[in-house]
Amino acid sequence: MEWLVFVPLAAVALVTAVLVIILRNPVYCALSLVGTFFALSGLYLLLHAQFIAVVQVIVYAGAIMVLFLFVVMLLDLGHELPAWLQRDRSRLLLGIGVALLLLIELVIPVGSWTARAPQGPHTSELAGTFGNTQLVGRLLFTDFLVPFEITSIILLIAIIGAMVLARR
Repeated sequence: MEWLVFVPLAAVALVTAVLVIILRNPVYCALSLVGTFFALSGLYLLLHAQFIAVVQVIVYAGAIMVLFLFVVMLLDLGHELPAWLQRDRSRLLLGIGVALLLLIELVIPVGSWTARAPQGPHTSELAGTFGNTQLVGRLLFTDFLVPFEITSIILLIAIIGAMVLARR
């Protein structure tokens, strides 16, 4: 039964993620990324992570995408090809080759049954005793407080950098 929901959600996530890369218009890319976020939210619901699914929609599809669209509109990006791509297609082929090598390196360990990741201290039984929201909140504000704050500082620096670039 779960496969009937998982397969379409996974297909939507894959297609919209590829559209983010393929589309030329940055606004359409951002809207495709919103579609990816909603599909991932549905996948989180299948994993019984309701809090993460709601946060995915509110934070990423809401706030972060508004920020992305604001930066895209602020920079007023054109529709022409980048200068390096117009004069040197060999770099594009090199980039595609490196991307394929990285994809192969990703597929080989995932495809083999011998590559198993070590289990962390937070098992599904522990998550069931505390509840998803309590466990995520406790971990976010105890063990992962510094990475959480560093992420917010990086986002603030990105906003300031976009505004400085737009002023020129």
